[in-house]
Formats: sequence, structure tokens, C-alpha cells
Amino acid sequence: YIREVSEMLVEFSVKNFMSFKDKVTFSMEAATGTENEENIISIPNINERILKSTAIYGANASGKTNLIKAFTAAILMIRKSNNRQVGEKLMEMEPFAFDEKTKVEPCEFEIVFYAKGMKYIYGFIADKEKVYEEYLYQYFTAKPTRIFERTNVNEYKFLQADEGKLNAIKTQNIDNKLFLATATTWNYDKTKEPYLWFAKNIDTYSGGMILNDFVVESYSKDEGEELKKFTLKLLNEADIVIKDFSVEIEERDVDSNMLMLLKNFNIPSPMLPQKQRDVKIRMTHEVTNNEGNMKNYELNLNNESSGTQILFSFAPILKDVFENGKILVIDEIERSLHPSLVEMIIKFFHNPKINKGNAQLIFNTHDTNLLSLDIFRRDQIWFAEKDPKKGATDLYPLDDFSVRKNENIQKGYLNGRYGAIPFVATGDSLWED
Repeated sequence: YIREVSEMLVEFSVKNFMSFKDKVTFSMEAATGTENEENIISIPNINERILKSTAIYGANASGKTNLIKAFTAAILMIRKSNNRQVGEKLMEMEPFAFDEKTKVEPCEFEIVFYAKGMKYIYGFIADKEKVYEEYLYQYFTAKPTRIFERTNVNEYKFLQADEGKLNAIKTQNIDNKLFLATATTWNYDKTKEPYLWFAKNIDTYSGGMILNDFVVESYSKDEGEELKKFTLKLLNEADIVIKDFSVEIEERDVDSNMLMLLKNFNIPSPMLPQKQRDVKIRMTHEVTNNEGNMKNYELNLNNESSGTQILFSFAPILKDVFENGKILVIDEIERSLHPSLVEMIIKFFHNPKINKGNAQLIFNTHDTNLLSLDIFRRDQIWFAEKDPKKGATDLYPLDDFSVRKNENIQKGYLNGRYGAIPFVATGDSLWED
């Protein structure tokens, strides 16, 4: 059991999904450079080094958001699998549409990761109708061992010692379900930790964090006020001076008029909400009045700046990620946050005193202020670039270029040295005949 790398992403590959026509591989493995060693987790007794964070750059519509969507699609396929009904469409699967051949072919995903200190390779091939191929390998030695392989929708090969048990379990699986989820449901021990890794240890978010159920529940159950202390410290680190805050949650019956409105949309009665939750969050500001005396004023969270709201919503997620060593994937991390706050969050992940569980951060951004070799290693910066003729996205790291350790990465990127930047036409050329 390797606590230092208990739950970590090593590599993610995707093919024929949205703008990814050909196979691309996004890697969290560190290259050979010795710079910014605090940004790396070295695995004890194994010659492998994993990055704590990566940043993805690219022009608008280059496909960098589609990489986040690919992560989301793979995760949701696994999380939703056990609830799939016979014949239910796999709506997460979106093949590359600008090619007559690929648009009728299945999507492909492969993930290399550590779960409970053990290394795995898991992948599947599926379209909206069914799962065609699926496999799970585990590293007991330097060479991966097959746990199971699935081909031609329902043909299986298993670890020889477990064939008897898995031959019984496979009869419980159907075309549109993933065997990883089905086997775990039927208590197969060798798929349990890989399944839980997808179910609990990796999440994707939009940069504009909102008060979702996890965030509200975290604050409501914060009896020891550890989360409150963390949130106040985070806000103050960001130079947002909040002395205190309170969270009140009230449950009441759903308004009868609202129920009638929902029924008009033909929503089945068992699915209609019975309770409505009202959440009131007040932030306490300590202000000096004209007489020089300190006085406390309360302000509803909705009246705070968008940056304050996002950090407040982000705090429970960050605390959970740091304590449990999770993988956080964010689309447009800079949304409504000042560049210095984004840099602060990135450095939290690099700081072993804060990021005690060796959590990982993967994000895309347009903020070129972060393009600095003081913040990142060369292997932590990735670019997404779309072929303008074929409409297909390629993905590659800065480390593919000959980059000096003291090079101005921001300047080089804006000058187009690494690609993945829009070429904007001049105003006059737009009006030429």
C-alpha cells in the first residue's frame, strides 16, 4: 500500500470523441527535468514520478474543453452503468462528427491510474448503443496482469483463478453496461478499488463553482468547524477579509403550485420532489466606523463578489481533495477569479504542507500570466490545437519543444512558437471582396 500515491492519475487516452478524431494521450508522468521538484510525487521503490498539476492552453474552440468532457464522459459511463436499463442509450458517447467513417464508429477511452497504491489500466470502446470492448489490467509486477478482457460485446477472458466466479457474473451483464461496474456490484474484489476510484476519487467541474449538494452538505455537517476554519483561512489568503459566516438550512414542503407545474411536464409522481431546501448564508465583515470603532456587518453571500462566492463554494471541494488525495479536473479555472487567486490555488497543490494527500489538479485556461517556469515545469504545460481543415484536435506538452529553463514561456506562446493560439485576422481583411 503506497500512501504517497494512493489515488493518482497517470495517463488518459481518448479516440473518436467530440473533436478528438485520432488517439491522443494526456500524461501526468513527469519527464527527466529536475526543476520544481516540489511539483512532483516520486513513488517509493518504483522509478515513476507523477505530476501534481497540469495546465492546458489553446485557442477558443481548439478542443481543450473537450478533453474535460472526455474525462466527464468516461467517469459518468462508469458511475451510471449499474442503473442502465436494457436498450437505454449511452448518451455520453459523442463520436467525431466531421468524417463519414468515424461518426458511426464507437468512442475509445483508456485510463492508467493508481487506486489504493496499486497501478491499473482500464479502458472501454462504446457507442450510444452498446459496449464493444472493455479491459482491466493490474500491475502485480512490472508487467500488467489481465483481470478481465471483453470483446465483441459479450465475449470475455478472465484471470484464470477467478474464471468460475466471473463466468457466473458475466451472465448478469448486458450490452450497454460496463463489466467493471457489474462485477463490483456482485462483490468481485479485484474490480472494487478501480471502480471506487472512478466513483469517488476523480471529479470534473466548471470554473464557475456553485453551491451544489456536496458543498451545502459539507457546511451543514461541519460540527467541529474544521471546514469553517479552512474556508476563512482560504478567503483571508486571497485577501478577502471575512471574519465569520453562518449557514442556515431550512426544509419545507414543496409549494403546491410548483408541484402542479412539474406534473404538467409529465414527470412521474415518484420523481417529484417532496421537500424544498432553503439555504441562507451570511458573511460577517468587521468594519471600522468613522469614530474608529470596530463593528460587525452581515452580508448575504449572494451580495458578495463572484470571486468570494466561488472561493466559498470551492473551499469544501479543496479541503476534501487535499485530505483524501483526489484528482480535480476543472474547465476554465480562471472564471470569475483574479489571476493571482488561481496562482494561489495552483501553489496549494504544489505545497506538501497543504496538499498532504498528494492530490492532483488538471485544468484548462486562457490565463497566460500562469505561463511561467517559476510556477510550472515544462512537462506540466499542455497545448490543444485544432487542425483548421479537418476539425480534429491534437494534444501535446511544452516538453516536446526545446525550451530553455529560463525561457519566457508566456512571450513564446503569445508569439505562436508553440502553436495552440488563434491567428486573428486584421479588421480590414474582413471587408475585402
